[in-house]
Amino acid sequence: MFRLWGKLFKNNKMLKDFVYENEDPDLNRTRKIFAGLESICSEFDLSVPIWLDSNIADFKRVARTRFTIDSFIGESGFDYLEIQIIEED
Repeated sequence: MFRLWGKLFKNNKMLKDFVYENEDPDLNRTRKIFAGLESICSEFDLSVPIWLDSNIADFKRVARTRFTIDSFIGESGFDYLEIQIIEED
């Protein structure tokens, strides 16, 4: 089971959270992460953020990253979106 936790923050308070789950053994880790991010953004009614080099480096290092408002096109009302792998086989 692969689970990706998405959390939306404003003023250091969590506004929303959602856990994406995927049990498809045919998908590799990268595809599961992208599918999870798309699902989380759809749940929060957001556009999919742009992956910056800092996001990639953070995610590789600790399996978690934050997308600030600068990573989104035309979004407002929150400070950042954080995603984190919470379970992976």
